[in-house]
Amino acid sequence: MQAVIMALVAFSIDSMLPALPEIAQKLTPENVNRAQLVLTAFMAGMSLGTLGAGPLSDAFGRKPVMTIGFIIYALAAFAAIFADSLWLLLLARFVQGFGAAAPRIVGLAMVRDLYQGREMAKITSFVMMIFILVPAVAPSLGSVVIHVAGWRGVFASFILLAILGATWLNLRRDETLPAPRRIPLSVGNLIASAREVIGDGQVRLVIVVMALGFGQMFSLLSSSQQIYADLFGKTDSFPTWFAVMALLSGTGTILNVRYVVRLGMKRIVTVAYAMQTVVSAVMLLLVVSGIVPEGLRFAVFFAWAVSVFFMAGITFGNLNAMAMQRKGHIAGMTASIVSAASTLGAVLIAAPVGLMFDGSLRPLVAATLICSGLALFLMRRISENEAVATS
Repeated sequence: MQAVIMALVAFSIDSMLPALPEIAQKLTPENVNRAQLVLTAFMAGMSLGTLGAGPLSDAFGRKPVMTIGFIIYALAAFAAIFADSLWLLLLARFVQGFGAAAPRIVGLAMVRDLYQGREMAKITSFVMMIFILVPAVAPSLGSVVIHVAGWRGVFASFILLAILGATWLNLRRDETLPAPRRIPLSVGNLIASAREVIGDGQVRLVIVVMALGFGQMFSLLSSSQQIYADLFGKTDSFPTWFAVMALLSGTGTILNVRYVVRLGMKRIVTVAYAMQTVVSAVMLLLVVSGIVPEGLRFAVFFAWAVSVFFMAGITFGNLNAMAMQRKGHIAGMTASIVSAASTLGAVLIAAPVGLMFDGSLRPLVAATLICSGLALFLMRRISENEAVATS
């Protein structure tokens, strides 16, 4: 159930995809690309919210902070229902993302409270499997809600999910951070904890690698509706194709759960980025040369898109575990800094890539190639001993 709570973030993004055309038509007809900002605004708000959620949970416990996050998330979703301009909608989405940071970050801290090292990587990989598989059904569910209640009805579904999550958390989940292990909230303690996290070279490298990986995946997410509809004419079947893509890519997390304890986190992540670099380089050559026959272009794109999500399923759980494995005593602060910095970095990558959409795959594929290549280079700078430590 912990994974389901954290999957709230994925649902908050992917269920909005079918609504983007109508949002663009109603709120920003002069520049339809701006509708993608509904997704990036959420991510930007979440990146800011993560800065506070973790340290507060270190001081006051995991459950109270997560509950407050659910409340903020639901109130912002309620405000979004009545937004009559794009900018008001973006503001509501920003605040909604701010609230969603608590379930996302505190959920990771709760996992670290209970596990460490490769065992934590195994658990976080399972969490990421849910996180990746949720997109398989989110666009379809979003389409159903939009058909029944319009695009604003999607925000009502967010409110319902927040209520269910908060209720389960407070009735069924035990607190994982007992009072004796909490860190009193003070400026000195916050600064000391932040310095310890930022001063760790491995953590800094992992943050950059996560930003590059998340950035390329979110670039694909942001552009996916336009690509399927405008480039391949699959507007009506988009939710189905998206579901198949997510289900296929979810096998990456299953493989990681099976092999991470044996092979180690660094080895798996490095191989994943190496493969993604090669695949994206080949894809870029195919796109630029135009040698793929018309009848095969969608199949080639679809296979490449699956590889991007497959890479995410293999790497994200491992990277989170690598960043937090030596920071169990300040798990909240570590989760906050890692997630805030990597999410903000992803937004800075995805927003311009999405706005550069020109009716072709060139900007997206080129950005993915660059991100994967840089991530591969940085992974080689993480020492093997640090990457496989279990405490």
